[in-house]
Amino acid sequence: MTGSTKYIFVTGGVTSSLGKGIISASLAKLLQARGFTVTIQKLDPYINVDPGTLNPYEHGECFVTEDGAETDLDLGHYERFLDVPTSQANNVTTGRIYQNVITKERRGEYLGKTVQVIPHITDEIKRHIQALGRKGIYDFVITEVGGTVGDIESLPYIEAIRQLRWEKGRDCLVVHLTLLPFLHTTGELKTKPTQHSVKELLSLGVQPDVLVCRTEHPMQRGMKDKIALFCNVDTEAVIESRDAETIYDVPLMMQEEKLDEVVLRRLGLTSFPEADLESWKDFLRRYKQPKGEVNVALVGKYVELKDAYKSIKEALEHAGAANELKVHIRWVHSEKINEKNIARHLGGVGGILVAPGFGHRGIEGKIAAIRFARENRIPFFGICLGMQCAVIEFGRHVLGLAEANSTEMAPETPDPVIAMMEEQKTVADKGGTMRLGAYPCQLVEGTLAHRIYKRKQVSERHRHRYEFNNAYLKRYEQAGMQATGINPQGKLVEIVELKDHPFFIGTQFHPEYRSTVAKPHPLFIAFVKAAQQSHSPAPANGSGTVKAEA
Repeated sequence: MTGSTKYIFVTGGVTSSLGKGIISASLAKLLQARGFTVTIQKLDPYINVDPGTLNPYEHGECFVTEDGAETDLDLGHYERFLDVPTSQANNVTTGRIYQNVITKERRGEYLGKTVQVIPHITDEIKRHIQALGRKGIYDFVITEVGGTVGDIESLPYIEAIRQLRWEKGRDCLVVHLTLLPFLHTTGELKTKPTQHSVKELLSLGVQPDVLVCRTEHPMQRGMKDKIALFCNVDTEAVIESRDAETIYDVPLMMQEEKLDEVVLRRLGLTSFPEADLESWKDFLRRYKQPKGEVNVALVGKYVELKDAYKSIKEALEHAGAANELKVHIRWVHSEKINEKNIARHLGGVGGILVAPGFGHRGIEGKIAAIRFARENRIPFFGICLGMQCAVIEFGRHVLGLAEANSTEMAPETPDPVIAMMEEQKTVADKGGTMRLGAYPCQLVEGTLAHRIYKRKQVSERHRHRYEFNNAYLKRYEQAGMQATGINPQGKLVEIVELKDHPFFIGTQFHPEYRSTVAKPHPLFIAFVKAAQQSHSPAPANGSGTVKAEA
């Protein structure tokens, strides 16, 4: 597309968690399928500088970009749908906006003026919004505004959008996502919440161009006309968004509603290529029509909030589709596992994945799960802390280091097989100070990791402060746990494997961040395949622990 970058804003009304991120990613996918270049960014109204210090119970998963930014989990959706990496520029918080403005004020950049929300905060928001567009490589920049219209925290963002609409004219468009609740007593959808939501947006000076209406049931006849009349939009710009079987159905549902065509015409584009979604449809076919199934246990301490492991869940589903298998995830709380009940929690699964995390809570359950996988020869995949727990378990039960531990959990342990990275020992601040982002990893030829990746060197994303203690490396390798992936600069152990096991691999990095619909991650593909081929034996005694086969 020639000409200036087009800006699309996605706001939400009535209630949170309507799916602005999925609608944004779906619209972006449709535009990308027509040959346009697209990126998506998220504006978050909270005052944290980034979500890196937020408890997963508060905000779900923290997604990490290539350049080491700790960001909102919606950026994971953007990458999984578009297969295009995001960066720090793709997630902006109120905390960062105010931090930048205050820093400029301290430097005297405002020349003694009184610093105010308008124009200084709104100017900083507009600068961030347009930063991606100024690169000159994107036809469209889609900006999702977190929260709900009417929230105090969102007001500066809505004002910045109002100003940009005035400045950019037809190069700017607003999509408003709202809710059509269903009243069971009357058996009908109600439009009044949508009308009120649009009036709230209008009171802030922003007229939405397109309304996307979330609904559990099909919209009744004439309802689009009614909403259009009351909300000052064309009937064709009222888009029905019914609840979907899977998030990957949404792009096709939005195509059926002609969301992308409406958007393109509103932005003055009258001719555009047809959308090519054949590969997407092929993924959906394999995803929805599997030839088999597999049970995988995901062991973590946040399993009651599945968004805490969003990228892992999606990576397993991508890998399932690649293998034409339906992956059934058994969510197992690591705090509830012990040696006596472990067979009840993990018996019968084809594979065990031990999830990442921080802190001591649930650690012993993770270690017990890994022992169960190792001794019963069940395919095992450990990620970040999951890999570290595998090292601790092996130290305790194979090397005989009864008090082997991580200095994160037990600072005074006599056998710190996992220890804080040297460069982290002087770090005081918590936010944005871990080892973050993409780093290279050299693979040892002939190993499981090398066979899976089919390459000698890979690059993966990290988020950690602790590492394998290389002082113990020789003892581990002599006993059968190999370091099969090494960071070439710092000699950090990135991957561990067991020699005499069908599939046992732990990674210090987070491969789930790299898995997309177009390119499922090879480690997840291999793990799911191994889990499907596995036959998990029933425990031979009531203890829940079965000794590994000789």
